Amino acid sequence: MWKRKTARKHQSKQHAELLNTEKLKQQRLTSSLQDNLDSLKDLFGHSPDLITRPFPGGMVLCIKTIVDLKRMEESVLATLQDGLRLDKLAAVELFRVQDQGRAVQELLEGSVLIFQQNAEEAFAIRIGNTEHRAIEEPQTESVIRGPRDGFTESIDVNLALVRRRLKTPSLRVEEFNIGEVSRTKVQLLSIEGITSSKLVNEMRQRLETIRIDGIMESNYIEEFIEDSPFGLFPTIQNTERPDVISAALLEGRVALLVDSTPFALVAPLTFWGALQSSEDYYSHFTVATALRWIRFVFLFIALLFPSIYVAITTYHQEMLPTNLLLSVASAREGSPFPALVEALMMEVTFEALREAGVRLPRPVGQAVSIVGALVIGQAAVEAGIISAPMVIVVSITGIASFTIPRYNFGIAMRLLRFPIILLAGTLGLFGIVIAIMILMIHLSSLRSLGVPYLYPVSPFSWQGLKDAVVRVPHWAKNRRPFLLQSPSPLRVPAGQNPEPPIQTPQSDAKGGTDT
Repeated sequence: MWKRKTARKHQSKQHAELLNTEKLKQQRLTSSLQDNLDSLKDLFGHSPDLITRPFPGGMVLCIKTIVDLKRMEESVLATLQDGLRLDKLAAVELFRVQDQGRAVQELLEGSVLIFQQNAEEAFAIRIGNTEHRAIEEPQTESVIRGPRDGFTESIDVNLALVRRRLKTPSLRVEEFNIGEVSRTKVQLLSIEGITSSKLVNEMRQRLETIRIDGIMESNYIEEFIEDSPFGLFPTIQNTERPDVISAALLEGRVALLVDSTPFALVAPLTFWGALQSSEDYYSHFTVATALRWIRFVFLFIALLFPSIYVAITTYHQEMLPTNLLLSVASAREGSPFPALVEALMMEVTFEALREAGVRLPRPVGQAVSIVGALVIGQAAVEAGIISAPMVIVVSITGIASFTIPRYNFGIAMRLLRFPIILLAGTLGLFGIVIAIMILMIHLSSLRSLGVPYLYPVSPFSWQGLKDAVVRVPHWAKNRRPFLLQSPSPLRVPAGQNPEPPIQTPQSDAKGGTDT
């Protein structure tokens, strides 16, 4: 045991020495221009995209693949060629660099390094390449009514989209560089005076403890900071919509923007929040409430409908009306498999078709998923392998799972369906009750950044129910969630509800007024 611990410590030390830039920060730049350039070129392995450009009295060094070359040549290099001073450069950001660690960091951030003869420091000008994907509507969270812009892979563009909605100096942005090799930018967003400092400190501490070589997508961050890493249910919300991030910040939550991915993170997330769509807040509150209840019903169907069918047809036939029982029995008469095997076969096939439809190109994927389901289902029924009621049950279940707005939450429902079907096939309705009890206990134990997952139902909060099981008018949702401990819990001042119109006297046909 001790040898294994020693080996792990040694490997960790080697990893830190290999990836950490602390050593480079201790190596100061020298007064020799050529030595500085040779040292940096050696660090980058004489990469072909690391280029130099001379000017009178010095040299410019940059990585051409991540620098705006046109701007570098027209503004920086042209100015230096004319012999003008550095303070005359039309640069947005100008930094002094005195060690190799900072020089490497600036080069990788898209800076141009300016070295001068007999100077023990360099100057960095950030003119990184600003090319990025155009702002488009998020395909994973499309809406009928609402904003059409979505995040891109550029963290600066994403922050600008949030600032466009929250025009306040109270928006706080803290930047972290996570990943010893990737040095990925991660920005922690909160609103001072609305977001609890305890919540911000908790998220900051979790980010600072992350140790990994690289961050490729926001899910890397999500798995490091979530409270229940082994649970199926998401406790951190991911979204491509800047309006969702802005609304969450106004509620007192915190958000994370990660460079090189359009998916931002929001915490804390509750069970009821995972069933909400951004469009709920852009529709009339009666319509939004009705749609939420439809989601609740179809969530129940997506999770339990196949299990209930298997349990009733296997153990509890007396629960069915006589005519329905005879219809189901006649449909299953030629089926060679029990209901449990039928359900598992159809569910696995349906999931395979859905996965194939997602991975293939969109036109082909839609054809495969639709045609495949129709052809396979019809052929299986005609061949007598699967009964027609089972095809109907699995189809309704598949449609129900599409009503869940959060993709990762829907996957949890789909995966839980299989063990519940097994319990229903072995213990009947008693097995389903056991599964529901275990599921409720698990959900009650989950936390998202310390907030109970079932809030505001457990712990109960009447104020919180206004935006959980129903959606009250915006003027009635006057307080922020209690457990977020916002310093400013009041959202809407009193007296904002619309007053009924004043009845004015109506003019009669002769020009008089009714008394």
